[in-house]
Amino acid sequence: MNIRSVAAADEGGTTVGRQERKRRKLYDQLYDTAVGLFVAHGFEATTMDQIAEAADVARATVFNHYAQKVGFLEEWGVRRRARVAEILGAEHAEDLPVDDRLHRYLKEMADLNIASRAETTVLMDASARHGRLLQDPSLEIELARIVEEGRLRGEIRAGVDSDQAGALLAACYFSTILRWIREEPAPFDLHQRLRGALGIILRGLLADSTDSEAS
Repeated sequence: MNIRSVAAADEGGTTVGRQERKRRKLYDQLYDTAVGLFVAHGFEATTMDQIAEAADVARATVFNHYAQKVGFLEEWGVRRRARVAEILGAEHAEDLPVDDRLHRYLKEMADLNIASRAETTVLMDASARHGRLLQDPSLEIELARIVEEGRLRGEIRAGVDSDQAGALLAACYFSTILRWIREEPAPFDLHQRLRGALGIILRGLLADSTDSEAS
């Protein structure tokens, strides 16, 4: 490759990078605008036209980035899970015992919900009504992965199905959040409720032989 070709390739790479940055910036702008409108006016009452107007872009531009309004709800969930993964990654949480790791994961999720309760109330409710909140396997896959890593380290019983455990934990999380957003002010301490639920799941409901003997 001659010098001119190298220069052209570099220029092309710069152009592609710039275009991607612009695309991502607009994607984020539309997301922030939509979430703000959802919180202010409700998910159902907000239209794609209103999002376009508030973001000062053409209606077609919104649809180019988010084919459906529900896409904003899916992106909201993706960003929350990514934020928790970033926090736990920085803390090297993968080195913790599986029970501590699950507690830390749910704690960080709870922290995000508490810090933005109004946003969580609107978008979690909308996700349950209009999105794929209970069908999207993303959270249960992440939790199942943590359980499976614990099983491989001998911290989880060999007979435990990691996928089933992940689904159970995700369902518990979502049902707890949906009850938590139902009333204002919050009807219970979210951290405490999630800790208690996780403790029950980790220990199981039936007393083992040592518990029976102790009683």
